[in-house]
Amino acid sequence: MTVKLSSRTEGDVTVVVLEGEINSTTSGGLQAQLLPFVEQDSRLLIDLSAVSYVSSAGLRTLLIVHRRAQQLQTGVILVGLSEEVRFVMSATGFLDFFEIEDDLDAARERAGR
Repeated sequence: MTVKLSSRTEGDVTVVVLEGEINSTTSGGLQAQLLPFVEQDSRLLIDLSAVSYVSSAGLRTLLIVHRRAQQLQTGVILVGLSEEVRFVMSATGFLDFFEIEDDLDAARERAGR
């Protein structure tokens, strides 16, 4: 299985939409695709509403994106976590690293602050 990525820019906010599973097979390529979207003076919204599964390798990829955002003093907001993805992130403490929103409208509003 693959992860599909699409993106769009809305002012100083970049929205990246992911579809599929983030696992050991897909996480390396995904990391290479996501990191260029982490830029100083912009906010990154990662829409995970179409992501059905995140493995430990996927969590590592998200952590690397988070750390890069910290280095650049910018933010990453995760949007639309499924119950399973939310459970995995909660059980591993990863929810504490990110701002979480249920939908893109709320995430856009938060990003504008």
